[in-house]
Formats: sequence, structure tokens, C-alpha cells
Amino acid sequence: MNISNKKQTVFLRRLFFLVCLVLALVALAMFLLDYMLYGLVMVGVFVLWYLFFQVADYHFIEYSDSGDKVVLRYYKSIRFGRTSFNSIEFPKRMLYRAYFENSIFGKMSDLTLVVKTRRGIAEYPSVSLSAVPLSDRKMLQERLLQILGV
Repeated sequence: MNISNKKQTVFLRRLFFLVCLVLALVALAMFLLDYMLYGLVMVGVFVLWYLFFQVADYHFIEYSDSGDKVVLRYYKSIRFGRTSFNSIEFPKRMLYRAYFENSIFGKMSDLTLVVKTRRGIAEYPSVSLSAVPLSDRKMLQERLLQILGV
């Protein structure tokens, strides 16, 4: 089974940068027209817009469990600067547990994968599933539970 949220991620990224551009241009126009208060308000709106996307923590996700391995590739979709690409890959039989943590009425969700190694239990860092559609999140959860044998 393969899951990818490329379309949603591209849409969110374009929306973010388009709104940032509009807010920055409006703020600049307000400052140039000597409307300092309105310019400062626009800068405040810009900061709130940026903080919302940082808190939402949207990630590009590509999940595959074809064959005998589970592969999860992800990276933060909205980021200024260099993007760090991450990948989680392990044999299916090593999966020990999968945690789905929902917050803000299920709108934001994190996935934490736990695997059993020779040395003990290892927990991968949480991956945000906020940009993944709810139907794909449920399919992912069902598939991981199926791999676990639950």
C-alpha cells in the first residue's frame, strides 16, 4: 500500500507563500503611504500566519509497505532555508507499536513508530500527519494495526 500527500502539500505550500507575499506587499505599501499603524497590524498578521504554519507542522509524507519493509519518507513542507529530508525504513516484523496522537479535535495528528531491535525497543521521532487527509490517516492506521496483528 502506498500513501502520498504530495497534492495537499503543494497546495499548502503555494497558499502559504502567496499569502505571505500579499501580506508583505500590503504592509510595505502601508509603510510607504505613511500608515504606520496599519503597517504594524499587517506585520502582526504576517507573524501570526507564519506561527500558525509552524505550529501546524505540515509534512510531506510518502508511505509504502510493499514487500517486507515499511518505508516512511517525510520532510517539513513549509520552511525557510534548507529542507532536511528524513526516512524511516525497517522490516515489517520489527514493528512493535504505532502511536497516533490526535490534537485540536483530530485536525492535527502525529505518528510515532516503535520497533523492536536486538538491543531493545527503539522509538523513532514523531512525524506530523496534519497535511494528510483524514481518510488516508485512517487507512495508514488500519494498515499499521494489520502489520502488528491487532
